[in-house]
Amino acid sequence: MAVEIHVTVETTSTADVHDLRRWLTAQPRLRGRVTRADASAPPPPGTMGLAADALLALLAPGGVASVLAGAVIAWVQSRKGDQSVTLTRPDGTQISVTSTQVRSMDPLQVEALVSQLAAQLDPAPDPAHRSATAPTDPIRPPGTGPDGGTPAL
Repeated sequence: MAVEIHVTVETTSTADVHDLRRWLTAQPRLRGRVTRADASAPPPPGTMGLAADALLALLAPGGVASVLAGAVIAWVQSRKGDQSVTLTRPDGTQISVTSTQVRSMDPLQVEALVSQLAAQLDPAPDPAHRSATAPTDPIRPPGTGPDGGTPAL
C-alpha cells in the first residue's frame, strides 16, 4: 500500500523547494517518487491546504521511508540559514524537521532521528507498527524532552 507524503519547505526562498526536489530525486530509491504537488488537489484531512510550492512523495513499504527521512534530514543539515521541512501524512499528521534542531547533531543522533522519522512515515499496513505523533509535533533529537532539554526520569 503506497502512501502520499506532502512535503513543504518553510523558508524565504522558493528556490529551496526546487533544490530539495533535486536533492530527493538524486536518491536512486526516490527517483520517480517525488513530484511537484498539484496545489488544486484537495488537501490532506486536518490541514488548511497545500502550499503552492509543495512536493509529493509516494512511499511504498520496503525502506523508502528511511531513504526519504535520511535525505530530508541531510538536506536540512546542509542548508545555511533557518529552514523547516514539514512532511504531512494522508491522515493530516504533520512532522517538522528544522535546521536549528538537526544542525548540531552527531552521527548517532542523526541515525536515531532518521529511524524515528521513517517509522512515522512508513506506510506499514498495521498502524501498530508506526510510532504515533500528534499533528504538528516536531521530531525531537533522541534524549531530549518536549522543551528541548533533558527528559524527566
